[in-house]
This record gives sequence, structure tokens and C-alpha cells, in this order.
Amino acid sequence: MTDHSIKGKTVIIAGGAKNLGGLLARDLAAHGAKAIAIHYNSDAARADAEATVAAVKDAGAQAAAFQADLRSAKAMESLFANVVAEFGRPDIAINTVGKVLKKPIADISEAEFDEMSVVNTKSAFFFIKEAGKHLNDNGKLVTLVSSLLGAFTPFYSSYAGTKAAVEHFTRAAAKEYGDRGISVTAIGPGPMDTPFFYGQETVEAQAYHKTAAALSGFSKTGLTDIEDIVPYIRFMVSDGWWMTGQTILVNGGYTTK
Repeated sequence: MTDHSIKGKTVIIAGGAKNLGGLLARDLAAHGAKAIAIHYNSDAARADAEATVAAVKDAGAQAAAFQADLRSAKAMESLFANVVAEFGRPDIAINTVGKVLKKPIADISEAEFDEMSVVNTKSAFFFIKEAGKHLNDNGKLVTLVSSLLGAFTPFYSSYAGTKAAVEHFTRAAAKEYGDRGISVTAIGPGPMDTPFFYGQETVEAQAYHKTAAALSGFSKTGLTDIEDIVPYIRFMVSDGWWMTGQTILVNGGYTTK
């Protein structure tokens, strides 16, 4: 029988230095992962990446940080090659990378649209591609998207639109990688209590989002807390392997599909 536990597995986390990615690295180490490769984008996140590496090692797992700007296919290829050279082929690949923009369509420039497309769509596609090439059989692949994929709202066209493509990448990859036992899913949190959220929202919008979910009154912030998302990802990369090709919205009843 195939072992779907986390114990003894090698993990790569894109955007693994801090916030959700950093907590996820710590959690998987605590649940027995053998080695965790922690990707970070730039020098601004180096200290966070090093702190996460130290925490993972304290939990008993091997860990290393890998810097890469993942806006090109070549950079993604190099990231996976470096991880394989350090730890061997991964069993679990998780991509938490994303960029948000809240603007009316009329105000979005071509440069802004291109940047959103590169970060949210292109990098996700090539992460899925390289994960498919390098994951061990019976591996697990998860990409972070957004609960806005189930919303009918203005101002997030470039964000939700560029994340929406990942649903289709996920379904195709699930079919293409399924004969190797690899499950492929996407998870869409609601607005999360991280700097990723606050940088885009006015005080009034923050207040709205903090009361918009059905379970907002039972969250410490009213928003989706990263601690609420980690167990779902942990499940999807272990016992939840039978669910594949799906986009799961995890948001306390903020929106649904």
C-alpha cells in the first residue's frame, strides 16, 4: 500500500520564507518531513528565510533556503535542479507565490497587467511543469489561488483573472500526472491576515472583509488566519491525495462556487 504520510518526505515550498509559506514549512517539519527546501524571492526576504530554515532544523528536519526570481522558466528550472542536487527528488511541491492588485480595469496599465500575469499565471504554470518533471511517483502538488475565484466583485480583475488560469492548469496536470500517482490541487484562501492583504485595502474595506465570512465572528481577526489554511494543505499533501484536479475554497464562508 502506498505511503501517503508526510513522515520522511522531501518538500519544496515556493514562497516558503514567511507568512503562510513559513508557517507551512514549520508545520510539515513538525509532522515528520525529512527535508524542506524553502524558496524566497529576493534579499528582502533572506532573513525570514534563514529564520524559517533554523526553525525547521530545530524541529528535526533538514532545510535550506534557495533564492530565485521565478518570473522565468529558466529560473524555475534552476530552482528545482538546485533542490534536487541538495535533497534529491521532492515528494511534495507547494507554490504559495502570488501578487495582488486592487484597481478598476480602466486604471490598470499594460505593465501592471504583464506583471500580474507573470507572477500569478506564468510562474504557476512553470512551477507545475517542473514539479511534474521532478516529483517522485505518488507525489503531491498544491498551488495557492484565491477565494475570489468564487466571487462576483469589481476591482480584482487582474488578480482573480490571473489566478483563475491555475484552475485549468491544475485539472490538466491532474490528468497528465495521474498515471504516476501524483495528485494536483489548488487551494483558495479567503482574505488572509498578512501584509499581502493590508497593502491593498482601505480601512473601510478592511472592516468589510473582517465581517464578510459566515464564521468571521469566530476568527481572531475576522479574516482567514494562516493557521486555518495550513491544516488543509497538510491534508492535501498526505491523506487527502485522492482528491485531485480540484480547486478548494477555504474561507469560513466568505464565498463559494
